[in-house]
Amino acid sequence: MISTEPTLARLAVAQQLLLEPHGLTEAHLREAFSRMAAHDVDDADLYFQYTRSEGWSLEEGIVKSGSFSIDQGVGVRALSGEKTAFAYSDALTPDALLGAASTVRSIAAAGQSRRIKVDAPQIIAPIRELYRPFDPIASLDSAAKVSLLERAERLARARDPRVVQVMVGLAAEYDVVMIARADGTRAADVRPLVRMSVTVIAEQNGRREVGSSGGGGRYDLLYFNDELVASYVEKAVQGALLNLEARPAPAGEMTVVLGPGWPGVLLHEAIGHGLEGDFNRKGSSAFAGRIGERVAAKGVTVLDDGTLPDRRGSLNVDDEGCASQRNVLIEDGILKGYIQDSLNARLMKVAPTGNGRRESYAHLPMPRMTNTYMLAGQDDPQAIIASLDKGLYAVNFGGGQVDITSGKFVFSASEAWWVEGGKLQYPVKGATLVGNGPDVLTRVSMIGNDLELDTGVGVCGKEGQSVPVGVGQPTLRIEGLTVGGTA
Repeated sequence: MISTEPTLARLAVAQQLLLEPHGLTEAHLREAFSRMAAHDVDDADLYFQYTRSEGWSLEEGIVKSGSFSIDQGVGVRALSGEKTAFAYSDALTPDALLGAASTVRSIAAAGQSRRIKVDAPQIIAPIRELYRPFDPIASLDSAAKVSLLERAERLARARDPRVVQVMVGLAAEYDVVMIARADGTRAADVRPLVRMSVTVIAEQNGRREVGSSGGGGRYDLLYFNDELVASYVEKAVQGALLNLEARPAPAGEMTVVLGPGWPGVLLHEAIGHGLEGDFNRKGSSAFAGRIGERVAAKGVTVLDDGTLPDRRGSLNVDDEGCASQRNVLIEDGILKGYIQDSLNARLMKVAPTGNGRRESYAHLPMPRMTNTYMLAGQDDPQAIIASLDKGLYAVNFGGGQVDITSGKFVFSASEAWWVEGGKLQYPVKGATLVGNGPDVLTRVSMIGNDLELDTGVGVCGKEGQSVPVGVGQPTLRIEGLTVGGTA
């Protein structure tokens, strides 16, 4: 019984917040499933959610904006073959739940659908406690939150006289979800999430440049201690000052070294999305039908891992009630599998991987990444840079985009250096990396022993839905990448 305490505690919190105050009972849940089962369906679920969020921003020494919101509701879904019927309501009442279920039952039976059994015994989701069930908004009062913002601004302005503008943001979210499945599964999660961002503008001889930093995770606001805030400020200021000295980036095909940590966003976009189950089931991914084939250089091992404690992309259970997992996608260059939600897993006749995610109760779940990263290799990072005769060292990235079908990507480097003779020569600005995701994996020639995860800032967009994610990688040497520049 002791071992199940975290799971049962989360279920109790969810029931006390999402069901009991609104007169909802287990009998109402069973009735909702009975209504949906009026037609043959393969699966059905209910997704209850309560989200409270708060945000603060400071600019020019003044709190420029503050926001606070509460959202709650329920999403009702039934699946038959590839068809989905979905309805949602922002009212948590028996009438709203049963009304949504009645709407959903209009789904037409198709294919090999079957009638679901709605009187199944209750099954509690697997035991997991990857993070504490904090309410981060309550962890500091308003005065302390403003003080935190002001402290970051003072540090940035004191760091260098060329700093002319500082913008600091603070966000916190308390998210409680409960999932009920027609097979009797009951799961819940209490998800704290915090993030701090620091953006600095520096000016010199009429030239202005920007630097930014930040981080967070599934903590309360006490996570942002003096040492951590100082590190964010230092990175932001250093980035802005570095860009003041940057020269136009060269262009052409060249060897590129990617730094550890956040540059893993390239891995996320260029490769990770292509390994999501829906794209592969439909055959639209460049990786479709390639399980067991070599898709990357030897030594390249890529994971999607939702079980990392306190990480931004981690989940005790996904948004379909499945326990998150450590999924090996590519092992030593061989494609091992895809990330799956329940729908695509059923249609592909494989097991779900704990990657069914949705932005909110008003959205359908789909296969999404959690924390996606490449494992470390054996090479010393300094030796990787020293091995570069002429090329680019990309330390940090800004925006990017990818075409899932072709795998082509374009990424802009927000911090990069020109390297000659194995030494950093000068910072460059305006560098973009252009390539093909599946192809770039085969061009990895050195893998550092310095795996880093990002600081906790990632947001992934897909089909109009945004969810928090993590990325990471070691230092990598990649041969023959196309660099677009301004030189």
